[in-house]
Amino acid sequence: MRRKWISKQKSIKVGTVIAERGQISKNCFETTLKGDNVMKQTIRTIIRNFKSIKGNSLAEFATTTALMATLAATAAPQFGSVGEGAKEKKTMNNIDKIVQAANNYYNQKLDEEGRGRFPGQVKYDEPVGSAPDIDLDEDPTVAEGLATFVDVELSALDDFEDTGLNQFVYVFANADTNTFAVESDWVSLETDVDYNYDGANDFMDLFGNNGMSSPFQDGAYIYLVIPGFGSGTDAQSPALVVADAENPTQLHKTLVP
Repeated sequence: MRRKWISKQKSIKVGTVIAERGQISKNCFETTLKGDNVMKQTIRTIIRNFKSIKGNSLAEFATTTALMATLAATAAPQFGSVGEGAKEKKTMNNIDKIVQAANNYYNQKLDEEGRGRFPGQVKYDEPVGSAPDIDLDEDPTVAEGLATFVDVELSALDDFEDTGLNQFVYVFANADTNTFAVESDWVSLETDVDYNYDGANDFMDLFGNNGMSSPFQDGAYIYLVIPGFGSGTDAQSPALVVADAENPTQLHKTLVP
């Protein structure tokens, strides 16, 4: 009797376990189905979103490409002008250094000789380069003669190939046989600029034998001296013009001590 009761209990337990396992399996199966449905729905959503994103990306890509093309077309000249502006700033700084060195030379000669002169001048009343003669009737001072030269002649020299550049001489090249000056880009072989042996040597001494090259491809530093005149208290100091052969009209500075 006891054994039957135990067997019955075991049967009940086994049945319960089987039933429970069945329920678990059913639940798992239902969960699996639900999971599959969720997964499928998720995949559908991703594909739908992907298609949408892909379409937007193409539109955005086309728009971005058009904007980049427009930017490139409009920005290129601006970048070019920025580059030219930087070159102009650099060459004007170099011209400032040359003018300052020439002014120091003038003051040194003034202390040593009693009258100032510029590099290349033997005396204060001698020109350097083919400097224009001053018409004393129209320009009674060197400063006025310089102003006339700048307004009339220098204003027409806006290109390195202008023949009027033959009035000038090179700052750092003393002769056309100076291969070191050519290799150092201190001359522009496309110009008609002349040479002054003593003047270039004076400037080289002032710069410790280290000349300067223009940042412009066809540029080079050139100068001329309009001679002074008179004597005693009526003496007029000479005038200096320093320029970059690239465009003397725009790239130049003057000095009247």
